[in-house]
Amino acid sequence: MVEIELDGQKVEVLEGSTVMHAAEKAGTYIPHFCYHKKLSIAANCRMCLVDIEKAPKPMPACATPVTQGMIVHTKNEKAIKAQKGVMEFLLINHPLDCPICDQGGECQLQDLAVGYGGSESRYEEEKRVVFHKDVGPLISMEEMSRCIHCTRCVRFGQEMAGVMELGMSHRGEHAEIETFVGMSVDSELSGNMIDLCPVGALTSKPFRYSARTWELSRRKSISPHDSTGANLIVQVKSNKVMRVVPLENEDINECWIADRDRFSYEALNSDERLTTPMLKQGGVWKTVDWQTALEYVANGLKQIKADHGAGSIGTLASPHSTLEELYLAATLMRGLGSENIDYRLRHAEFSASPSIRWLGTSIASLSQLQRVLVVGSNLRKDHPLFAQRIRQSVRKGCVMSTINSVAELVSADAWAMPVTHAVMAGPDAWAQSLANVATAIAAEKGVPAPAAGQATDSAKAIAASLLGGERKAILLGSAAAHHANASSLLALAGWIAKQTGATVGYLTEAANTVGAQLAGALPGNHGLNAAQMLDGKLKAVILLNNEPEFDSATGARAKASLNAAQMVVTLSPFKANMDFSDVLLPIAPFTETSGTFVNAEGRVQGFHAVVKPLGETRPAWKVLRVLANLLGLPGFDFESSQDVLKQIAGVDAALVPADRLGNASDANITLSAAGPLPAVAKIYQLDGLVRRATSLQLTADARQGAGLQSRLEGAGA
Repeated sequence: MVEIELDGQKVEVLEGSTVMHAAEKAGTYIPHFCYHKKLSIAANCRMCLVDIEKAPKPMPACATPVTQGMIVHTKNEKAIKAQKGVMEFLLINHPLDCPICDQGGECQLQDLAVGYGGSESRYEEEKRVVFHKDVGPLISMEEMSRCIHCTRCVRFGQEMAGVMELGMSHRGEHAEIETFVGMSVDSELSGNMIDLCPVGALTSKPFRYSARTWELSRRKSISPHDSTGANLIVQVKSNKVMRVVPLENEDINECWIADRDRFSYEALNSDERLTTPMLKQGGVWKTVDWQTALEYVANGLKQIKADHGAGSIGTLASPHSTLEELYLAATLMRGLGSENIDYRLRHAEFSASPSIRWLGTSIASLSQLQRVLVVGSNLRKDHPLFAQRIRQSVRKGCVMSTINSVAELVSADAWAMPVTHAVMAGPDAWAQSLANVATAIAAEKGVPAPAAGQATDSAKAIAASLLGGERKAILLGSAAAHHANASSLLALAGWIAKQTGATVGYLTEAANTVGAQLAGALPGNHGLNAAQMLDGKLKAVILLNNEPEFDSATGARAKASLNAAQMVVTLSPFKANMDFSDVLLPIAPFTETSGTFVNAEGRVQGFHAVVKPLGETRPAWKVLRVLANLLGLPGFDFESSQDVLKQIAGVDAALVPADRLGNASDANITLSAAGPLPAVAKIYQLDGLVRRATSLQLTADARQGAGLQSRLEGAGA
């Protein structure tokens, strides 16, 4: 530890820390623009100049290392004069357009100019003008004359997103932040640049000129998309969601969110919202009241049960639904006498598990890995925030290995990080590739291999990597979880993990994949799984918050099988499944209901509605409760979602109990599996919200999704 004196106060900090770190520890604010705790030091704004005794001139606090006995003054006359001088230079060319700037009210430059700016400028020459740039549908660079060249956006792209999409060209007053030769900004984390920009140079294009920041109410929520469970601040005006920004949580999303977390709110206000119950009569959709719709459903279920038995009724539930909704859907089915309930719509194998499949480690630990093997995942697009954490590990020396399908998915550009060892093989060869790695490890350790394999050069390289280091993880992606031979992949990964001291886990796909298991949204004895239910074996189907055409392994073929059912009931926030449904019930999206998500690490996170339900929309847990009451089922007297939550074992703490979580597998290992390609949704096709978010569908990722899918299929991936 090093002790310094800061404004007369003794402060102890770690050796190698900067004056800025010491000031943060002491609770002393030093004005700054370019410094950010998550980014490298640039020291190019000079706003943090401080007076250090025996130094010939003011020094930047962000870039000056502490030394024993150093005496620092941050608020004496010399420091304040230096800071005011820097502010004068920053304001020389800054346009005076605060009244129309989207950053007004939350602008660092605006705030600091009050304390460090002059009442008038000594600069009388013409201000410089920087022309706008079009960098895509998400970020607006219309007013780049406001840019103060802090380079936070540039450093974020290089260091966090892993892609240098922005850079600074020219020098002096001709310097500009721009993309390379007119290219767009396409990173799946690009929206974080908007938050990082300390002025109004980078703003949200969908939010542009929609509201002033002081008009917005700020309410906490949880992302309903991937399994990170990112913490959000949802900003609301006149009962309408206007903007979504991150809520800092170091254990989960740090201070970042993915673009689909940030911009999917557009779907909440789209024309495709379902706002009243609808019945199909004579092939024509008609709006009805809730009583009519629910009585129609209840009477239909009773009649089908009487005619064909309870086993002819089933529910397909989305893992993006809340814990409470999934629990009530499962309880309702079992109350009817049916065990046909499943959330695994994209799976090809449905082996039972005695415990809940999960990440196998904490999310925060992904930033500290020394060795990692990823199987069957386009990591960067499937899990942007997990990829960001692993990218930080790789920057610190972590060795990345992967077994994947197509060269595009294992290149450094595709993952935005160096991939040291890569095995490219079709999904039918993933088990063999893992067996080869296991064989190489077995030979090294002198133990029997779990399956026949060949210690190829690539297998030996991955084995040597996993046998070294201390903090290690084997991570199975969505394609591995949905694989026709998923149990063998898990068994082989588990054996390798045991021999190398690594953890093994799933990069679970949806916001509530872990929660769906916890809620019991799985078929019981003799119950049909999702594939069987989508194979035309049911007379009555309830679809909770999903569209089988896009959300299941069956894809477009789901339409034909669901058309054959006597009754299909869709509970959705959108006008979905209209081709084959008989009833549409409008349920609330995550912003209009209270509920709980359980993320990949088993963290239980509750949230509340941030706006009132749109039109006649109702929370799905209430719809299911009333439907159960109309069916005469006991035990559905819930007054709130909290009452439902109390009925679910294992959610009375922040984390699901460790004895409920586990990725062990005792399945018989088979090294080949003929079956369909693993069903994996592209980044902006994951759920109904992102599919209907206009700006996300205009991105390069959305446009390229169809092309990548065709190449995957052509390669037999």
